[in-house]
Amino acid sequence: MGGEVKVFGAFPSPYCFRIEWALKHKGIAYEYVKEDLRNKSPLLLEYNPVYTKVPVLLHDGNPVSESLVILEYIDETWKENPILPEDPYERAMARFWANFAEEKCSASIRTAFFSQGKEREQALESSLAELQILDAELKGKKFFGGDTIGFVDLVAGWIPHWLPVMEEVTGIKLLDASRFPSLDAWAKNFKEVPAIKENSPPHDPMTSYFHGIWTNMVSSATNK
Repeated sequence: MGGEVKVFGAFPSPYCFRIEWALKHKGIAYEYVKEDLRNKSPLLLEYNPVYTKVPVLLHDGNPVSESLVILEYIDETWKENPILPEDPYERAMARFWANFAEEKCSASIRTAFFSQGKEREQALESSLAELQILDAELKGKKFFGGDTIGFVDLVAGWIPHWLPVMEEVTGIKLLDASRFPSLDAWAKNFKEVPAIKENSPPHDPMTSYFHGIWTNMVSSATNK
């Protein structure tokens, strides 16, 4: 299926990168429209009036928002190089693990990095337990779905790219290769996939971005 494809996104959102990765994986040409989230464009507000955020996929003038919904739309629209399994049970399991990585694991890790005191301690404990679950799920597999990247890998793609940067900025180490060998091997494999490697978020701008957030958080906590 053809038609004009645009992605409305903003740096350094992992939600936007996963949409680009999916399109690159499928070989779909698209135009990237950079948004300033401090001064959102009229088009973004028009195409996503409910959440007014990125990413938004525009296909033949029809907008689709929310990254997991967009990934499924991409997979259903362009059949080559599928990212979701055909088998109904396997599709359900892919959605389950994607939701776990997105809602459970990501939330705990954000809290672990950007909180203080007891809240941080509890979040660190939860983060390590959830990373252990992902590690166990990956045991004996190259990717979550087997030999090629799929839905879960794209959703969890923030782990190989964003997590190390946040570790570097905060000094908090979570992704330890000796503790999570399968997850560490998966992260290395994922980063070497051509569609990912050629479209990886740049390290230095990401570091600067998160360093700014971290500095502001520490400053706010000190001034309380």
